[in-house]
Amino acid sequence: MSAPRQPRKSGGFTLVEMVMVIIILGVLVLGVSSFVIMGTRIFVESTSVDQVLGQSRFAIERMTREIRNAVPNSLRVSNTATAQCIEFVPIQSSASYITLPIAPEVASKTGIINTPALGINTAHRMLVYPLTPAHIFSASPTATEGRLLSIKEYDAATNTVTFGSTTQELAMRFSEASPKNRFFMINDAVSYCFFTNGDVRRYQGYSMFNATQPTPGDMGNGVLMAEGVVTGTGTWPINYTPGSLTNNAVVQLTPKFMVNGQEFQYQHQVQVVNVP
Repeated sequence: MSAPRQPRKSGGFTLVEMVMVIIILGVLVLGVSSFVIMGTRIFVESTSVDQVLGQSRFAIERMTREIRNAVPNSLRVSNTATAQCIEFVPIQSSASYITLPIAPEVASKTGIINTPALGINTAHRMLVYPLTPAHIFSASPTATEGRLLSIKEYDAATNTVTFGSTTQELAMRFSEASPKNRFFMINDAVSYCFFTNGDVRRYQGYSMFNATQPTPGDMGNGVLMAEGVVTGTGTWPINYTPGSLTNNAVVQLTPKFMVNGQEFQYQHQVQVVNVP
């Protein structure tokens, strides 16, 4: 006769074991989630910093290049309650002239020049010996005498420029000769403005014939170049020193940018060759 079988013990977890497992898993999940959240936060903040750094580098580098290519004595800086702006006239092309009608000589319809490497665009104006911003910005678009005159035609075969409007030739003359027989071809002005709301904007295409430097509201919406700049009274980023007989004009750019509580500041010095 066989012995009676012993009943098997059923497998499973006790309540204490289950509670312990839940507690351990909770601690592990909490630790891992904290690590993931911290890593995500660091990634987001570093991405924001990189974005502002990239924008600011681009804006300052472009400003630097354009200011270096400005017409001598064409820079001017103004401050308002909400913005600081620097305005200048870029050089479209430049070369030396051979003969031009220059006071006190009589006015003439033509002149002979050396052709610039970029050629002559008759939509641009010819500028000779600007000594102050007023010689450019206060010039009359229809004047027949001054430092800034309009071109009707250009003959590359004979290097001859013909003065006048788009419809007729006009006898004109420049107010003063350049010691280096140099002329500039210019088109319009460019402005960069730093705003107290943190924006940096570039303006172009507005009328350059303004005796008083225009405010941002007079120049349209502009193009957003960067964000996060720190400005205001005492922290304006532009300092302009006009040129003299012995020194070039100097623009000091010291913009300060802030992102996620971090500040970084640029220190740029831009020289504008003072050879009109």
